[in-house]
Amino acid sequence: MKKRLFTPGPTEIPDEVQRAMTLPTIHHRHEEFIELFRGVLEDLRYLFQTKQEVLVLTSSGTGAMEAAVANCVAKDETPLVIDMGKFSERWREILSAYGVRHEVYKVPWGRSPDADELAAALRRNGAVRTVFATLSETSTGALSNIRALARVARERDVLLVVDGISGLVVHPLEMDAWGIDVVLTGSQKALMLPPGLAFASLSERAWERVARGGLPRYYFDFAKAKKSQAEFQTPWTPANTLVLGLAAALKMIRAEGLPAVWARHARIAEGMRAGVRALGLDVFPENPVNALTAVRVPPGIEGKAIVRGLKARFGITISGGQAELKGKIFRIGHLGDYHETDMAAVLAALELVLLDLGHSLRPGAGVAAAVESFAQATPARTP
Repeated sequence: MKKRLFTPGPTEIPDEVQRAMTLPTIHHRHEEFIELFRGVLEDLRYLFQTKQEVLVLTSSGTGAMEAAVANCVAKDETPLVIDMGKFSERWREILSAYGVRHEVYKVPWGRSPDADELAAALRRNGAVRTVFATLSETSTGALSNIRALARVARERDVLLVVDGISGLVVHPLEMDAWGIDVVLTGSQKALMLPPGLAFASLSERAWERVARGGLPRYYFDFAKAKKSQAEFQTPWTPANTLVLGLAAALKMIRAEGLPAVWARHARIAEGMRAGVRALGLDVFPENPVNALTAVRVPPGIEGKAIVRGLKARFGITISGGQAELKGKIFRIGHLGDYHETDMAAVLAALELVLLDLGHSLRPGAGVAAAVESFAQATPARTP
């Protein structure tokens, strides 16, 4: 049985990237790595839509989140966290670990933050100088309008730090044009790599914060990383094998083009949502992301049974709900190297598992709805 990942991360790794990571290891202080890294850094700027340096960290995405806190926050300031789910809660946990008092703009799970509500929260908390936001809340499948939030942050002269770990590459995000101060992401999401690399890009005013110092840092010192990358090096030993794969993944994204990548994710996500609705299921968030589809578990069925059934019968791994959503939703990831045929396959498997569990549906309804959605979204092609 072929095993397939349909989780919100890690994601499927394309053959081109797998092959690149089997190449002989190169030494990170030699010219061969320097030339490779030079191209990687240029392609990363395209990915982030920025002229600024994109720092490459050897860590998971959480490492980049901690680094952003350690480098951009002073212990005596009071940041604001937009808390909209399990992963955006991590900003609060990191700030608490550093002993930083913070305010919270609490968004009900499944909803997206509202720019006017953020503006009101900032007016109530006039001392706030940093806002921590999440582009794609993986635990609920809810999307943030980062462009609108950035506009509010600029009007209030507040730094905006964005967790783009599961949203960058999937959704349009233009760091420079939108005035975002810090953007982070990780390798195991839409970058189509295994876990182990994280990335951070900072605006000029964010770099001013770094220069002023504040919280302790050593391994995750952005200034050290920036200084090393000026020579196309890293301050510490990088994950060389992953950097080889990263170079290949970035070439794939360049070849397809970011607008086409964004459009592909939108197309397959819309098809997946049409498919699950045709099975009599509800999509959980009000404003869903294109990285995954979070689906309410139908009455009378155990959420874990759907996850177990897909893996046992078809080798397909999806994710269940977390924390307060445990057993209430299941999540099908489709960020990175996924296409229309992948969605049709996972929907067909889902239909059969739901039938096994006693859910009433018309066989083929989900796949048909998805294919109809794809057909409407894809321009007609001549043979």
